[in-house]
Amino acid sequence: MRPQPLAACLALAVLLPLGAAAQPAPAPAAPSAPAPATAPVPAAATPTGSFDNGRVLAYTCQGCHGITGYKNAYPSYRVPKIGGQTQQYLTQALTEYRQGKRRHPTMQAQSMSFSEQEIADLAVYLSTVK
Repeated sequence: MRPQPLAACLALAVLLPLGAAAQPAPAPAAPSAPAPATAPVPAAATPTGSFDNGRVLAYTCQGCHGITGYKNAYPSYRVPKIGGQTQQYLTQALTEYRQGKRRHPTMQAQSMSFSEQEIADLAVYLSTVK
């Protein structure tokens, strides 16, 4: 194995738990009055992505997707180019890996570490990368 990807994986293994611990706990929700029975149920809001946070999060993607012609071991196949894909495609792909609808051990593990907001952030950033 090449030392650079190994070092990146080790750095991620150390830094990801630290980043999760540094995030503030969400504030408790204030009690609200129940909605009237005739009120329509609003659709779930899709998170709006943050370009800057997506740029930071995409560091983990570049270990495989940033290497031209890279093949991985699950099984050995060419890693697709993700830079420049549409936000919709990137969001759908990561969400489907997270839900188990798409099967790839590495991508399932990666996607499980991202929240819906982080997936939106990644999609915004990666859609601009050429």
